Amino acid sequence: MSSPSTLSPQEEALIAAARRGDGDAYRRLVEPRHAELHAHCYRMLGSVHDAEDALQEALLRAWRGLPRFEGRSSVRSWLYRIATNTCLDSLARGPKRVLPIDYGPGADPHDGPGGPLSESVWIEPYADERLGVPDGLAGPDARYEQRESVELAFIAALQHLPALQRAVLVLRQVLGFSAIEVADALDTSVPAVNSAMQRARKAVDDKLPERSQQATLRALGDARLTELVSSYMDAMQRGDVDAVVSLLTEDATWSMPPLPGWFQGEALRTFLAEYPGRERWRHLPTRTNGQVAVGCYMWDEEREGYYAGAIDVLTLRGDRIAAVTAFLAPWLFGRFGEVSGHMTPAAFARFGLPERFPDGEG
Repeated sequence: MSSPSTLSPQEEALIAAARRGDGDAYRRLVEPRHAELHAHCYRMLGSVHDAEDALQEALLRAWRGLPRFEGRSSVRSWLYRIATNTCLDSLARGPKRVLPIDYGPGADPHDGPGGPLSESVWIEPYADERLGVPDGLAGPDARYEQRESVELAFIAALQHLPALQRAVLVLRQVLGFSAIEVADALDTSVPAVNSAMQRARKAVDDKLPERSQQATLRALGDARLTELVSSYMDAMQRGDVDAVVSLLTEDATWSMPPLPGWFQGEALRTFLAEYPGRERWRHLPTRTNGQVAVGCYMWDEEREGYYAGAIDVLTLRGDRIAAVTAFLAPWLFGRFGEVSGHMTPAAFARFGLPERFPDGEG
């Protein structure tokens, strides 16, 4: 990006050393930006796996491009330019990612949710602990809070935008770069950026709920939030369909990526009784996509224990659950860090989801 920025003496020294082939100097130069760049790639691509691939490719491009970096912009701006264009290249090759509700109509619960599609087209959950961007780091033009900008509704809305509009919206209104900086990053004009911004913002606003999850969580408060999620875990563990339904809004939806089927209304109640209600579960609370979530562990008879099954991301409306997005992805549990110490449902801090439910819990 083209706005002038003076490099610190430490950055100048690291860049000079990296240009001489010092890999450790390059690592020290870019490592402080890993977390926020990873979150940026996730917003652009909707997939943790794709974000990791894009970030690695971007860092390789940056390493190769060091001789051409003249220091007229900050290291952060330079890295965001490279990461954004790497994501645009990835988007040109891959399918659009969605949630099941955007993919097709609701399913008949007697037919089940269907089998996973052969090609992955689903948005993936993103552990809060990976966000790595403190509040206030974005520039003055940012509109969305950092946690708000990874909420499922926002990520899903982004995936419906053309790639260039997506990049403009994220750079301008999530990260707060100026229109001039964005135009320079995307090799386009300021009028083109402003036009793309106007179209993108309208399209996203049309798809977002009136109230973000961040505003909803603040309005609920910690005590009520703890009670709600604890009640959800308890009802699911007991297989009490009536108790689960009592926590939902009347129009609540339930989906299970990577399965295409989703349920609502009476079909949802039937599904709960015929599928999850017949299994034995244990649960741990967590956070993902700036939202409350629950790690769900299903009893495994052969291994005689409760093992990773799904991550239920809860989308709230008022003091009820408006959507449960149950990501059937045991391999994602490891992305939530490691468990340390005794955890209780009342503690809604960032903590890990182990593969096996901890002995003595629940």
